[in-house]
Amino acid sequence: MPDTKPYGSWTSSITAELITANEIVLARPLFSGGFLNWLEGRPLEGGRNVVVRRDPTGVVTDVTPDPFSARSRVHEYGGGTWIADGERVFFTEDSSQRLYRVTGKEVPTPITPEPPSPGSIRYADLSMTPDGDSVVVVREVHDNDHEVVNDLVIVAADGSLGPRSLTAGRDFYSFPRVSPNGKRFLWTSWDHPQMPWDGTDLWVAGLTPDGLSVAQHVAGGVKESIFQPVWGDDDTIYFISDRSGWWNLYAFHGGETRALVPMEAEFGEPQWVFGLSRYALIEGGRLACVYTQGGTDHLAVVDTKRNSLEDWPLPYTAITGVASDGIKRVAIIGSSPSVPSELVLLEVGSSDRTVIRKSLDVELDPRDLSHPQHIEFPSSGGRRAYAFYYPPTNKTTSGISGEKPPLIVTSHGGPTTHATSGLKLKTQFWTSRGFAVVDVNYGGSTGYGREYRNLLLGRWGIVDLEDCVAVARHLAGKGYVDGERMAIRGGSASGFTTLSALVFHDLFRAGASYYGVADLEALARDTHKFESRYLDNLIGPYPERADLYRKRSPLRKAESLSAPIIFFQGLLDAVVPPSQAEEMIAALRRNALPFAYVTFAEERHGFRQAASIRRSLEAELYFYSRVFGFEAADTVDPVEIENFN
Repeated sequence: MPDTKPYGSWTSSITAELITANEIVLARPLFSGGFLNWLEGRPLEGGRNVVVRRDPTGVVTDVTPDPFSARSRVHEYGGGTWIADGERVFFTEDSSQRLYRVTGKEVPTPITPEPPSPGSIRYADLSMTPDGDSVVVVREVHDNDHEVVNDLVIVAADGSLGPRSLTAGRDFYSFPRVSPNGKRFLWTSWDHPQMPWDGTDLWVAGLTPDGLSVAQHVAGGVKESIFQPVWGDDDTIYFISDRSGWWNLYAFHGGETRALVPMEAEFGEPQWVFGLSRYALIEGGRLACVYTQGGTDHLAVVDTKRNSLEDWPLPYTAITGVASDGIKRVAIIGSSPSVPSELVLLEVGSSDRTVIRKSLDVELDPRDLSHPQHIEFPSSGGRRAYAFYYPPTNKTTSGISGEKPPLIVTSHGGPTTHATSGLKLKTQFWTSRGFAVVDVNYGGSTGYGREYRNLLLGRWGIVDLEDCVAVARHLAGKGYVDGERMAIRGGSASGFTTLSALVFHDLFRAGASYYGVADLEALARDTHKFESRYLDNLIGPYPERADLYRKRSPLRKAESLSAPIIFFQGLLDAVVPPSQAEEMIAALRRNALPFAYVTFAEERHGFRQAASIRRSLEAELYFYSRVFGFEAADTVDPVEIENFN
């Protein structure tokens, strides 16, 4: 019979130490010859990103040696950091942002010139020319005297020539890809104030030794988002467009475009980073692809000749990084509520799967795992919104009779992205200790069509906040949680929602902000190029609508803070600088309001180092134990909470 203890004080096997000592981040599988390659983010190695390879015999080795880290800082978020060609791997090195080549166990060799200063010239979204002689890549040039400039360049694989610009003049570029015969070139581009999920253009041009011919516009515009264009053959381009209101698959051939399998489902996703892949070519004119419906990812095979789709049953609810060898082998990274992310090798037509790498090298007891329920709930103005609700779960412990669990409301960053139901150990950290957690896909989230995504246009700081408040009231009203012990937490854009909830409402009794936005005006003035006009659509043009920025900024109403809050901040963060948290803290200190502040000197936007992740989780647990009045089972270092008695 389970032991009974107050919620929040349960002993859990899912510790901060387990999470940081055993979990790695898997990303971007790629086939190259007989090799399967992928990227691993390793918190125990200071967050280093390592390209890893499995050879045809099954032997797994690191390709990029210590201390090299494959990470791009284009748009600050990077992605598309490396590409493989046979045994060669090309990658962007983190500290300098130069392009390097490595083969076998040799020391990596730079193939681009040393920049004027480290990181002043950056590269992302790498792809190879079919002959293997060159790398085509997005370049970003930072010059303190001018605005950041992006363009597409070609670089000789042996470092003898380049970079040479192929096209320039647009604010942003992505998906530079050369046709199989090497004679044609496609790419996407967009300009301020659009973000890539708002509106992008797909272009194609001839590619010669002298550069590009006159470009032909294939698809897209300011109100049509194009995602992941791929060469099917020398004359066919596949791409994803949301022209129907949903990101669906299309084929362009002979000057005509046709929809492949029209569905109320999302085959695309927001292009926050480069190198994203939701489908890949396989033999017989087919595509292995992922689509999202009702918050769940599905793997399927699309026959592009018959315009048909067949689901590929797998035990995963969240899938990323679809890759193939172009024939029958497919690699994905999949997870489910009970399965951590794992790199899986599949064969078309077979239900068998080979797990190549797991993100977690320890086995979890499924009785300790909370399984999310995808819920739909009413929100402001008669709208419906969505979330994943996680009840408290522990194999040895249950709550005291008559007591309801405290609730943690969390939401995704972005704000244009979405929460999935794949296993998140940081969520299970809370549920296994007796907290209920709800992960909110507020209006504006992706995965539910463009109309739902557009709910946030002009209403960031309103719709997201309404939905987080509404789901908390919904769960308390259903009797699932203790309405007097509800907290809200989040990072980046979700940190803004957290701060807003605590100064514009009095529903929550605690909050945790990870590198959250406190001053929208400062964000509009000081953030990096990629997001510097993002708020034009989410709030309004700045400075013309500075009144809206002030009205929705938590900093402007800091004296109205309704509950204690803890801040976590990386001091190297260039996306949401430390000044955001520090100005908020100064206002709270002036008004003698309760807060705690935890900083990490070597972290940027999003914590990657094991020690930082561990400390932030344990500090947040300590903070809640003080505010909600329970005795945490974990022994953790205390945190100073100013103005709290």
